[in-house]
Amino acid sequence: MTTKRNESDDHEASLGADNAASVDLIDSPSRDIASRLPESLTIEVSLPTTVHAAPEDELAVAIVEVPVNPGAIETAEPSTMSITVVPPKVVEKQPEPPVIPELPAGDDRGSTRRGRLRGEVSTSPEAASMLTPDRLIGRKRRLRGRPEGGWNAFVYAVTLHLVNLGDSPKVIARKAVEARIDKRFEGGARFIPVLTRKGGVGKTTITALLGMALAETREDRIIAIDANPDRGTLSERVNKQTRSTVRDVVTMAPTITSFNDFTTMVSRDETRLDILASDTDPLLSEAFDENDYNVVADLAARFYSIVLTDCGTGIVHSVMRATLQRADSVVIVSGGSVDEARLASETLTWLEANGYGDLVRNAIVALNTATQGTNLVKLEEIEAHFKSRVREIVRIPYDPQLAAGSVINYKDLKPLTKASALELAALVTDGLPARQGG
Repeated sequence: MTTKRNESDDHEASLGADNAASVDLIDSPSRDIASRLPESLTIEVSLPTTVHAAPEDELAVAIVEVPVNPGAIETAEPSTMSITVVPPKVVEKQPEPPVIPELPAGDDRGSTRRGRLRGEVSTSPEAASMLTPDRLIGRKRRLRGRPEGGWNAFVYAVTLHLVNLGDSPKVIARKAVEARIDKRFEGGARFIPVLTRKGGVGKTTITALLGMALAETREDRIIAIDANPDRGTLSERVNKQTRSTVRDVVTMAPTITSFNDFTTMVSRDETRLDILASDTDPLLSEAFDENDYNVVADLAARFYSIVLTDCGTGIVHSVMRATLQRADSVVIVSGGSVDEARLASETLTWLEANGYGDLVRNAIVALNTATQGTNLVKLEEIEAHFKSRVREIVRIPYDPQLAAGSVINYKDLKPLTKASALELAALVTDGLPARQGG
């Protein structure tokens, strides 16, 4: 083994006491090296410190580790430094799209009501919308009422109520009109005057017919007041049950505190229409003025939902002013002749000229075709004229009961007459406000 020595290793030439007896192996090469080695041998080697050579790219960005004394820096003149600050670019964070969980797969029958009508159990949780009435209560056919109208009623009877075809188309149309008449009202009574400037056109008959159609269909109370100062005949259209008149109501108004008190002064028709008669004495009739009408109207408004007023031909009478001030709608009656239609149109003109234009636009014209001369004129032209001025027009056909000028039995009227009366009542009701003041 050859050991190389240099100047840096001179201090390691002397070994410790344990190595003093070491024998130079070179001098005795023939001897057994292994037998002459000591039990322990320590060699110390001092190597030079490794110097790290930094790459040039590191030196270019290296910071000198020499502290700088700020006071040692001398400047000839103050210098300025401009620093440009670039704000960081704000990147708007896009909202993450909502994650919509997938619907549970399987059991397609659970997604409809039909799949649950037989008590089938879903393999996945059901939504609250699955608790439908037809599922919980049971699928039962809605029972129809007894059908009305010819063949359908006959089939229902001969099959012992097993086959119910429902109502006939005519009955369905009639019930639709009755539903319009049965309109619900909130608030006080609705006032409907029936008027025209021409006498003898059936104004009183139309008032009674309209009141009967309303009373027959509606569940509330209907009254018709005869406010004709020329001795009206409205009470003669029903079976009279009392001799009391509007004058008696005015006289006894302070003592009338209930509906029962008021009903003792009216006559009631089979349709439940109440009629309050006018005075039979012409002298007393002329004394019935605006103030008297207001007393009667105030009492009627306490007990009735709809108040019809049969007005006289005296359109400038004080009662007419009180009637129109309370009116929610008006019915203008016209006959089928030239002069009757012209006078009815002049009534509309008078109303417009006196500030009742809204009533005219909402008015209904009842064209009574039972008057003389109706078959000689073109009713379509009369209707076209009035349709340009009012909301609607209704023909009232000839009926022997109406032409007789006596008591009207509503149930015995011809079907066409009843249908016309119902249509008139429906049109009038359509024009009445559902809420008082609306």
